[in-house]
Amino acid sequence: MNLDGKINFIVYCIEEYKSEKNLTGKSVIDLFNQYDVIHYIQSCYEALHTTSSKYIINDIQLYIESRLS
Repeated sequence: MNLDGKINFIVYCIEEYKSEKNLTGKSVIDLFNQYDVIHYIQSCYEALHTTSSKYIINDIQLYIESRLS
């Protein structure tokens, strides 16, 4: 996948997470930056982009929770 495809996927993940969690775009970006979620999405792109939005949101949430401890 080219860089544009990965960027589009990251934007998709941000938008889906924002909608599901009822957050603003800025708060999602701040959260993702705090827990390095964008790097996680990039590193797991091959697996994540083949799953449903519900799975992606859950996976991101689990990743963030794992970074809290």
